[in-house]
Amino acid sequence: MRKRIIIISLFLASIATFQSCKKDKTEVNFDAVLYSEITSGGFTYYQSGNLLTGASPSPHGDFKLRFNSTALAALDSTGELSTGSSFPAGSIIVKEVFSDSTINLYAVMKKDPSNVNAGNGWVWAEYRTDGSVVFTTVNKGNGCISCHSGTPNRDLVRTFDLH
Repeated sequence: MRKRIIIISLFLASIATFQSCKKDKTEVNFDAVLYSEITSGGFTYYQSGNLLTGASPSPHGDFKLRFNSTALAALDSTGELSTGSSFPAGSIIVKEVFSDSTINLYAVMKKDPSNVNAGNGWVWAEYRTDGSVVFTTVNKGNGCISCHSGTPNRDLVRTFDLH
């Protein structure tokens, strides 16, 4: 009987210890967090916010491009990222895709190599203007990276060579 009480006590103590050591497994909705970041302001437009024509075979169409202050600081005196250079972590680039002079899509890249959803160091996403997700961060840039990997190498950003 005493042995049974000791075994039950050890079992209960083990369960209590396991429960107290268990980490909080709250999952972060990176899509919602990134959408919030791109709509919070503090961005500067590329080429004074001119509407740029989507170059073939881009799936995006006509667009305006904007950079957060971290990404903007990486650009050289010509307003471009030098060939072979990289954007620093925290850089956000937003492509505002237009149709009939109205924004209908945000295509987003955020430099965050430590993010579980990063593909080649970037978190990739696309949103409608209401915040609904078209291309989730969970995809890790699959379907984007192959086109963005062209030469010259400008840290997967193609705009400087196409416009």
